[in-house]
Amino acid sequence: MNIKQIEKILTDGGIEPNEAKIEAKMLVKHFLKLSDIDLALNEVFEGHEVVLEQAQLRAKKRIPIQHIIGSAYFMGEDFIVNENVLIPRDETEILVRKAVEKVKRKKETGKRKQKPQNCSTVQLLDCSTQKILDIGTGSGCIACMIAKLTDAQVLGVDVSINALQVAIENSSRLKLFNKAIFRKSDIFSNVKQDEKFDMIISNPPYIPINEKNRLQTEVGFEPDLALFAKDIDGIEFYEKITTKAPEFLNEGGYLMFELGINQANAVRTLMTKSGFKNIEIEKDLAGIERIIFGER
Repeated sequence: MNIKQIEKILTDGGIEPNEAKIEAKMLVKHFLKLSDIDLALNEVFEGHEVVLEQAQLRAKKRIPIQHIIGSAYFMGEDFIVNENVLIPRDETEILVRKAVEKVKRKKETGKRKQKPQNCSTVQLLDCSTQKILDIGTGSGCIACMIAKLTDAQVLGVDVSINALQVAIENSSRLKLFNKAIFRKSDIFSNVKQDEKFDMIISNPPYIPINEKNRLQTEVGFEPDLALFAKDIDGIEFYEKITTKAPEFLNEGGYLMFELGINQANAVRTLMTKSGFKNIEIEKDLAGIERIIFGER
């Protein structure tokens, strides 16, 4: 067996050629436990039956490649993913990098306008540590990468117990003990009133439910709970979060969201009505307004 044979199975099943090249290597590396060097030095591989079987499964049923290998690459780390969590996307990296930038800038300048009133989310860290709330944490990729790249402590909440189990395992693999912690909560339902944060961040469900049948087949393998909003504009969760966020943010704290297509103006309006200032929007590489953030 060689890589070209795997690529052909995938392209015959409708996978775009460039994607097929990437996915063929992912399958071979994962199931045959090979390195990039092994791939470069060898054209033919033994023990390939399982690779062929999984390639055929991918091509026939269009199960996401990340579900087949059980992980997704995000910001230099492999995250466990399954049918209970969203597969991390490149767009979310923009959100995380902006959050990391804000955390580091606040630390460097020392311009924290108000210290937290208590440390109820903290077990071993001192009260000067910045606290971040990640709503709808899913796989924990946002919470984990902010915790890994800064000295902040991140509390990730999700309504799904199954998603939280994945997040906890990812945090453990990255050795983020007591830096990325997780709790079951439907948005703010299980966040204590006296818990205050320096940042609230979320990549909420933002696809209008009426668009479900128009999406790629692969998306159908991801959890509806993490994908779809019930309203026609997809801003249901932005409104729920934005309305109550000021109650849980320290003065000068940030609210940050990933956005769906054409949602920036509506979310900006919600944030303005809730008293947020210095609201900014940034675009992704495709020119889509992808993240928004504002200051309490």
